[in-house]
This record gives sequence, structure tokens and C-alpha cells, in this order.
Amino acid sequence: MMPHRAPGSTGKTREQYLSGKPIRYYRPRGSADIRHLIDEGFQAFNAARLGEACRIFTDKMLLPEHDTTIALTIAGALTPAGLGGCIVEMMERGLIDFLISTGANLYHDLHYALNFTLHRGSPFVNDVELYEEGVIRIYDVLFPSSVLLETDAYIRDFLVRAGMNGPVSTAEFHYALGRDLMTRQPGCEAYSVVAAAAAAGVPIYTSSPGDSSIGMNIAYHELMNDSRLMIDPNKDVNEVCALILAGKKNGCVILGGGSPKNFYLQGQPTLWEVYGIPKGGNDYFIQLTTDQVVWGGLSGATPAEAVSWGKVNPGVLPDTVVAYCDSTIAFPLFCEYAVGATHGRRPRKELVHKRDALVAQLRAEAKNATRTHPRPEETTETMPDLERHR
Repeated sequence: MMPHRAPGSTGKTREQYLSGKPIRYYRPRGSADIRHLIDEGFQAFNAARLGEACRIFTDKMLLPEHDTTIALTIAGALTPAGLGGCIVEMMERGLIDFLISTGANLYHDLHYALNFTLHRGSPFVNDVELYEEGVIRIYDVLFPSSVLLETDAYIRDFLVRAGMNGPVSTAEFHYALGRDLMTRQPGCEAYSVVAAAAAAGVPIYTSSPGDSSIGMNIAYHELMNDSRLMIDPNKDVNEVCALILAGKKNGCVILGGGSPKNFYLQGQPTLWEVYGIPKGGNDYFIQLTTDQVVWGGLSGATPAEAVSWGKVNPGVLPDTVVAYCDSTIAFPLFCEYAVGATHGRRPRKELVHKRDALVAQLRAEAKNATRTHPRPEETTETMPDLERHR
């Protein structure tokens, strides 16, 4: 007699759901054919915008004489889809100087570092059945729930090993995690963003560290082990501002939008609005997104709108572009184009090792700005008019 199953059940087993091909980290190699397609075939609409983004990046941002400090921000489930390989290649080549990511992308990157397998699947499945079979789904990416449990266990063990017991920036935390991965999983820097960033000296920041399984396990560590480890968002804000301030020119490549996008872009307003240092706004702005400006959401905010906040230099709007494309399609093409460019490799800045010195420089410049241009403060002389009108 057949066991009872819910209506619409396919009767598939866990093994059948996980029978799809493994998802591998794709590493771009600079295909001449893709460069030809983008330059000659992508002639109008969003295809042309993607081509424009590629050329701004390779022909301007990567010029040695511009010495642009380049940030990559990533939102959405990109590492589960295998796009971490593109990020690894770009970091190794010095084409990305620092990274701002959702915590989820970094957490799912750890699955690859720990040699767990994620599988190609279908979004059109019975999710109740997946739950009963112990299978996790991220759209059409499928993997066993044990991957989550074992990744969590690794993070908790790392937290004990690392012995961090005070406030740290997310860059410091991710650097220590990346070094630990390389020690315990030799060679994983070839296919793990977190490990590769540590190897290349690329700082990784997370704008909302509690919003991921990494943050969940840090919370466990504090509660159960009486740890004083704390992710300090103030350190993150100041470090990102310091990296931006130190850049001869500044530019960003934004995948999706969300919190990572603004966490980077707020650096310029923080400098002029809060610290009194008029850096001037970003010199280059590239965004690949499916969000629309008409909804009023941050992800769809255009470079022109960003000018009003001081996030983008008003004189460089020709060097800004938004391509309304799915990042899982557009970013690998973008990376193939960049890797095959004349300046497809730069000396790495290794900013992760320079954070303290750059923050000290930020502090010195901010104190000098305060002495030179004191802030307007409310005084008793300004109050009588208010009193008379009560």
C-alpha cells in the first residue's frame, strides 16, 4: 500500500531532488568572443547599457593613472548560483579593492569552501515535499539541510578557535574567517570568496551582519559562551569612509541594490555631512539591477538622484550607468569583458592590512576640518525668538 502523500505530491525522494548537476564557481577567462559580442552585438537598450558599463570599467576605472579604488557591492543570492567564481577572479586580478555583501552571500559561499555540494534543480517543485525530505531550495538551487547544520557548526567552532573577545569590524571578522578556512581547507581560496579575499587582502564588509546565518551563530556564541565578541557597525562605517577618503578616484560596481548599495554610497555623504570633509562624490557608478526607480526604493535610485546627496560627483554623470539586467546573466559577461581587457590585471591594494592607518588618517583630517570650519551650534542668543512665540 502506498504511503499517504499530500495532494500534488510527486513522490520524489531526497536523492532524486539532489540528482541535478553540481553548481560550480564559474571563473571567467577573458573570452574574445564575448568581448566581440558586447562591443558589436549589444547595440541598443539594456544590451547597450551593459556594453557601456563594461567600457567605463575597463577604459576608465582600470586606467593605471586613475588609480581608482573600486568597491563591489552584492545583494541577492549570487554565491549559491556560482557567481562567486567571478568575484574570486576579479579580486585575484586586483580589479576589486573592497567588497560589501549581504551576510547570506558570504554564508552560502562557505558551503563551497567546506566542499559541500549545491545542485541545479527546478523552481517548480513541491516545497512541502522538499521539507519532508530535508532539502533546502533557493529558487532552483537545491541542497540537503545538513549543509546548513554543518556550516553552522564550522562557524561556531571557528568562533571558539579565533578567541575574538571584543568589538571588531566585519572586515576584521571576515579576514580571520578566511584565514581559518585556508588553514583547514587548503586550496579553498581558488573557489571561496571569503578565503580568496583574505588571500588577496580584500576587506569584506556586511552592512547588516545580524541578517544571516553567520550573525545567528555569532549571537549563539555570545549567549552560550559568554563571549564579548561584538560586530561593531561604527568600525565598519569609519573604515569604509577611510577607504573612500584615501582613494585618488572612487568607483563602484553594484550588483542588485539593497543595503550593500547604500552602505557604500553613504560613505561620501558621511565625509562631507558628518566629518566636514568634502571628498566630492564618486567618480564612477555602475549598477546592474532589475529594480525600477518609479517605486521609490533605494535599489532603483539612479546616479542622477545620488548627485543630490553628494554620493556621485555631478561632473561625472557620463561615467555612470545603470543596466537593467539580471545580475546572474550580466555579471559573468561583465567579468569576461574585464578579464580580457588591456588593463585586466592591476597591482592589488591589499586594503585589509591598511585599515587602521587609514582610519587614523580619517580622524586627523576630520579634526582638522573641525578646527578650520567649526560647526554651527545652537546658542542662547538664538533662543529668545522661540521663547517670544510660545
